[in-house]
Amino acid sequence: MLAVLKHAFPKGDSSSAVPPFRAIYKQYFDFVWSSSRRLGVHPDAMDDVVQEVFIVIHSRLDTLERPESLRSWIYSIVRRTVSNHRRSTRIRDAAASGAIASPELESEAPTPFELTEKNAELSLLANLLAQVDEPKREVLMLVEFEEMTVPEVAEVLDIPLNTAYSRLRSARQAFDAALARHEARTGRK
Repeated sequence: MLAVLKHAFPKGDSSSAVPPFRAIYKQYFDFVWSSSRRLGVHPDAMDDVVQEVFIVIHSRLDTLERPESLRSWIYSIVRRTVSNHRRSTRIRDAAASGAIASPELESEAPTPFELTEKNAELSLLANLLAQVDEPKREVLMLVEFEEMTVPEVAEVLDIPLNTAYSRLRSARQAFDAALARHEARTGRK
């Protein structure tokens, strides 16, 4: 099921030279966008978060020590930027919690979950993935959706390689078990 829903993303460049920023932007824009989306960035904030990621990439490109791991380096920037965005959003929301929101200011746009519900397969996938522990799910999603290698995932998440392999194996088992429970409940495969 995971293989059916994969999105192809560019593989990291194996040459030893760092590509120019313009080439990185063109090659990795979709990767940055989808990674940010999967990490939970609200659609209204996507433009700002993706722009911030590329600003960081541009400013830190000269610090890239291993050009062959460009993709995992970019993902680590996405991960930190999304984390910073969430933190600032929580702080901003906490500061504004004293204000009363008027009904006309609330967005009528469907939530990401409502959009996902429109597609039965994506809804099922989201529910099955939700049953996998977060650290394991993150490894599974990076390997299956972002097509990263397990060593790349271990580097990005700053975990031992054997831990990454163990989390991937456990995540796949948990996903398969959740799928089997779903199929038993619904009586279909």
